[in-house]
Amino acid sequence: MISIGVIGATGYTGSELLRLLAFHPMADVQVVTSESSSGQRVGEHFPGLYRYHDLVFTKLSREKLPELNLFFLCLPHGAAMEWTEKLLDRPTRVIDLSADFRLKSVVQFEKWYEQPHSAPHLCQQAAYGLTEIYREEIHQARLVANPGCYPTSVLLPLIPLLRAKLPIDPQIIVDSKSGVSGAGRNPGMKGQFVVVNENFSAYKAGRAHRHVGEMEEKLNQFSAKPVQLIFTPHLLPVNRGILSTIYLKFKTPVTPNTLHEIFKDAYREDNFIRILPPGELPQLVAVRHSNRCDIGFLCLNNNQNAIIVSCIDNLLKGASGQAIQNMNLLFDLPETTGLPLEGVIS
Repeated sequence: MISIGVIGATGYTGSELLRLLAFHPMADVQVVTSESSSGQRVGEHFPGLYRYHDLVFTKLSREKLPELNLFFLCLPHGAAMEWTEKLLDRPTRVIDLSADFRLKSVVQFEKWYEQPHSAPHLCQQAAYGLTEIYREEIHQARLVANPGCYPTSVLLPLIPLLRAKLPIDPQIIVDSKSGVSGAGRNPGMKGQFVVVNENFSAYKAGRAHRHVGEMEEKLNQFSAKPVQLIFTPHLLPVNRGILSTIYLKFKTPVTPNTLHEIFKDAYREDNFIRILPPGELPQLVAVRHSNRCDIGFLCLNNNQNAIIVSCIDNLLKGASGQAIQNMNLLFDLPETTGLPLEGVIS
């Protein structure tokens, strides 16, 4: 069994981790922390989590944390870096679901997150947890930086195409839509029901969203020329899910069969990536409550352009599901262990 602590267990990612770990045959959750709910039972907050109903939330204290095989950090950006350094003093592994170690460049982290980094040496040690792309690095790591939800939906379709050296114009337009849970459990006024319901809005358009730095850093590892993203996220009036639409321009034509073969070859052995036939585009409902990423595309203008659409559940493949996929990799388990392949129909 894998002894586990979930640090910050009352947010969306923490509670989703508990739900998924309840189905995992090798997971032994021993510690759950919450500053606001310390002393209360898990069942008081999440009555549906029957397996952990009587587990008690504790305050985060280095002295009181037992020696465990793995800690999931579900803390806000900036708070995770301090605790990661403390946890790695002991023989354990850490999967961090914040953004604190996603960027190798500390300069870029401080630019996009507008705060100093207190553990810059760990940025180079951390493996970026996009499982299908960085599998070897993750398997050997003690610290895994789980990707952002938007970046997961954008990087999985784009990296195979850049790696194949297709003649892609380096300015790429990405249009992403997220369910309200992507803003966290305390989203402020923009996440209130009366604001979101029967509404659809863009925010931080162009190059203002902090995930731009994360996406460009990873894409540029595979691109011959620096990529520039024009990225516009939107808030959908749904609970969960991300649908990203990516617009590519080719310097010379690229046929649909070429794109399809590149995608199929890249993800031939990957259970959680589904490549649709050319011209068929994915839907949010198909991936909801699953750890899958569905990718579809179409070509137009005599194959000079392509539109790629990807769909994920932002709380699973975009966060907690991918974190457990990385846990499986760290502990030499099949990556599918304890994770849903199929979506929920209704």
